[in-house]
Amino acid sequence: MMTRATIKLLLASTAALLMAGCERPPIAVSQTGFRGTAMEQVYNPRTLATQASLNTAPAVAEALVDVPGTPRAGAVYQNVKVLGDLSVGEFARTMSAITEWVAPQQGCLYCHVAGNFADDSVYTKVVARKMLQMTQKVNSGWKTHVAETGVTCYTCHRGNNIPKEIWFKPTEQKSAAGGMGNDFGQNKAAKTVGLSSLPYDPFTPYFLDSKPIRVNGKEALAMSGTASNRSSIKQAEHTYGLMIHWSNSLGVNCTYCHNTQAFAAWGANATPQRATAWYGIRMARELNNEYMVPLTNVFPAGRLGPTGDVAKANCATCHQGAYKPLYGAAMAKHYPAMYAPVKAPDAPAAVPVADAAQFVPAAGKVEVSAK
Repeated sequence: MMTRATIKLLLASTAALLMAGCERPPIAVSQTGFRGTAMEQVYNPRTLATQASLNTAPAVAEALVDVPGTPRAGAVYQNVKVLGDLSVGEFARTMSAITEWVAPQQGCLYCHVAGNFADDSVYTKVVARKMLQMTQKVNSGWKTHVAETGVTCYTCHRGNNIPKEIWFKPTEQKSAAGGMGNDFGQNKAAKTVGLSSLPYDPFTPYFLDSKPIRVNGKEALAMSGTASNRSSIKQAEHTYGLMIHWSNSLGVNCTYCHNTQAFAAWGANATPQRATAWYGIRMARELNNEYMVPLTNVFPAGRLGPTGDVAKANCATCHQGAYKPLYGAAMAKHYPAMYAPVKAPDAPAAVPVADAAQFVPAAGKVEVSAK
């Protein structure tokens, strides 16, 4: 027979389980569209404050004046392939910042060989060089997504060697019922899709491959003699799984990008953020295919996924729960190296010999400037 204490413990445990899927108040609502459209952002100020503390940009190192005519890093140091156009001072400043952004515990030796910084034998140095090129590509070539805010190494790494949010291709799973068949990539509660049973790999089709995301049907059924209807529930589930990832990554709900009166419509019915997201998915796809995948053989086996693929980026890699990475902190503008190769300032032109005499004081005469 259960005691009163046991019954109380059982009731408390049951209540805790029932409330596990609920969020403790307060809940706030911000209207983003016209009244009656149900376009509202729902958020919790308490959890938002915690999230804000996790998305604080670090202090910016004092900028250095690039004096015209000073030597470039590529002329002073050996094997500088990406940042050679920087001045020696700016090069050192940038290296110091990258160390704090990516390897604050290990320091310079996370990427470099002690006593021979030109050595490329450490794989992390090869990766870092490619990542610098990727960052420059984002800031200079994808302003349609990052605007003038841009990104730095810190946007993704946040002081960690490996960004917190990355993804690999999942291994093939057996069916949920324990049978021998394939589970067709779904019906497993997965974190990637909000612990739902939606397809648990919403990344490969869209952030690596170029599968169509929009599957809205224009006909009820595939009629005889017509093209097959892709607008099935199965296809919609893949799209919806990606939408859940987007929502969790940015800390927003559907109306951040969509008008609830016409989810599929563009033009005046869509929010400006939807266009930004459209470019973002193409940006992520390009970065994964042109910068990450080519590094597959550079990484050691322990840094690869269960199927042997390299770590890749998705929305959460940069956003990490914030609708704008670091809530819009514009770090990149303080570091010229984060953009396309920097052009050194022109050295002052030499004064022609014929005109030089006017700057030379007469013998025995000292000129005093009033300025």
